[in-house]
Amino acid sequence: MSSAATAPNEVQPKAALVHDWLTGMRGGEKVLEACARLLPEAPIYTLFHFPGSVEPLEEKVIHTSYLQRPARWIGNYRYLLPLFPRAIESLDLASYDLVVSTSHCVAKGAIRPERAIHICYCHTPMRYVWDQREAYFPEKRGVLGGLRDRLLDRLRDWDVATAPRVDHFVANSTFVAERIRNYYGREARVIHPPVDVDFFTPAAGGGSGGYALVVCALAPYKRVELAIEACSRAGIPLKVVGTGPERARLESLAGNQAEFLGFRSSADLRNLYRNAACLLQPGIEDFGIAPVEALACGTPVVALGRGGVLDIVEDGRHGVLFEKQEDPAALSAAIDKCRELRSNFHDLRERSTLFSAERFRSEMSALFEEVLRGPRPHS
Repeated sequence: MSSAATAPNEVQPKAALVHDWLTGMRGGEKVLEACARLLPEAPIYTLFHFPGSVEPLEEKVIHTSYLQRPARWIGNYRYLLPLFPRAIESLDLASYDLVVSTSHCVAKGAIRPERAIHICYCHTPMRYVWDQREAYFPEKRGVLGGLRDRLLDRLRDWDVATAPRVDHFVANSTFVAERIRNYYGREARVIHPPVDVDFFTPAAGGGSGGYALVVCALAPYKRVELAIEACSRAGIPLKVVGTGPERARLESLAGNQAEFLGFRSSADLRNLYRNAACLLQPGIEDFGIAPVEALACGTPVVALGRGGVLDIVEDGRHGVLFEKQEDPAALSAAIDKCRELRSNFHDLRERSTLFSAERFRSEMSALFEEVLRGPRPHS
């Protein structure tokens, strides 16, 4: 643990980090990386790890579950979802005093020893067993549909039943804190994820503002098809950064209305932000790192006015929020309104600094110190 969390002469707790899986460096893995810097001696426990996929974390000791081999054999490891609860419970954490899980699926259900404290940084309760079931698993009739529903119901029951294994919940946004309250009946402290606002900076002479930009995983709930139609209506080119199962469908839908760029390096992404007229977020996000990165580069945000973006964007000041998600005309009108805004360049940048990596480290260190000095919740 960092010196901010313990006094020099104190014995630091033996800590472990638990993460759902390690298959790529996305927002959740960046949070894990930041926690790993605060707990430099802590190994990582996870369901499975694809070597080479998370290079910033691979100097750490990484322990995987018995799903490591099956996950490598199966092209789509999400087919193993029914096995995830038992596998996460099989991880041996018996020797640790502090367990810190970073969870969007089952990591929060890891079993800590009785003497230990479990802090869960919750990116969201599992979307696919709660409010996003149909988006992830389209409705099927007959035997397969019934089997799907039973499996997801059982996973949802497990998700609720294992919430008491967590002593302290941390949410990545006010929106997720409310989800935790609704689904688990627990309170959560909000600590926003770290964003590298020192890297994502404005261009010296300003950008061109020649296109709208989407940066996200190409998954159903991201609603990228709305951005495609809205940009067509607004008469502005669209560039899409990201990969995912929806790419082929979206490319077919877009035709020549959008340019799909796939994965891009951080340097390329920074240039894309700098030269965009606005960043679009048509789906409901639990937090939204891309809007913060865009603001850090001096680019305003157009987003659906629900979810974690409400912690980031003030309507009319840092961009435009629209309300009718199912109406592409509403997003198109918001794009037009945003292009007419006289956004204060420095105001956008200043807003982004509220979500810096330094702020994350400070708040998490303070939480560790508070929890470790306080009474044990399960004593």
